[in-house]
Amino acid sequence: MLKQLLLLGFFVLSVGIVCAQQGEVMDSHDNLQTTFNQTVRIPIRVKNTTDKPQFYVIRKVKGDLGDTQKGYFCLNNKCLDASIEEFSKRVEPGETLFELYYTLESGIQSTQTTLKFEYFPKGNAQAAQEKNVTVVVEERPTRTYAFQSKEITMYDVYPNPIQFQAFIDYKLHSESVKAKIMIHNILGKNMGAYELTTSETRVKIEVDDLLPGVYFYTLY
Repeated sequence: MLKQLLLLGFFVLSVGIVCAQQGEVMDSHDNLQTTFNQTVRIPIRVKNTTDKPQFYVIRKVKGDLGDTQKGYFCLNNKCLDASIEEFSKRVEPGETLFELYYTLESGIQSTQTTLKFEYFPKGNAQAAQEKNVTVVVEERPTRTYAFQSKEITMYDVYPNPIQFQAFIDYKLHSESVKAKIMIHNILGKNMGAYELTTSETRVKIEVDDLLPGVYFYTLY
């Protein structure tokens, strides 16, 4: 049995909000960082603040993708063809469009990708709001140890700060070792638990349901 170890780290989520006359456009500017061969989901959040249903046009107006990159819209886990750069979606009064993402496959070259999206009620392009996204793709740096013992080796969380998901690489040196990583908010509330097994060497931490802020991860 692995004795209890206290390892404090943190990851940060960031978000911006821009208010429009006929809708609320969330996450107005993102600066993201990732490594090679990763899939980055860029959330597009549009809230209809009117008392009537609205069709919103969402379009990509700028996207200097690298030679090894690919980008496309996804809605409700169904992805559109990469050639589609504009479409519309009905949003009910008070409803927020949560399940819309622009997905970027980061490729295998170091690059900085700049994307620009526009949102506006159908027929009212003058009310367009913008979302600008910068994605820096770099080769993963040399890993540094977060903790090492005869039972377990664990590396720092990456990327950090994060937007959508983080990874922690680890190695259990014996099948008899029992270990897990717990995520807590600044008030100490448990926000997630991840069991570590000898059959895996990486934990993926999803943060879709976490509010922006600082969180702590602890190895037990």
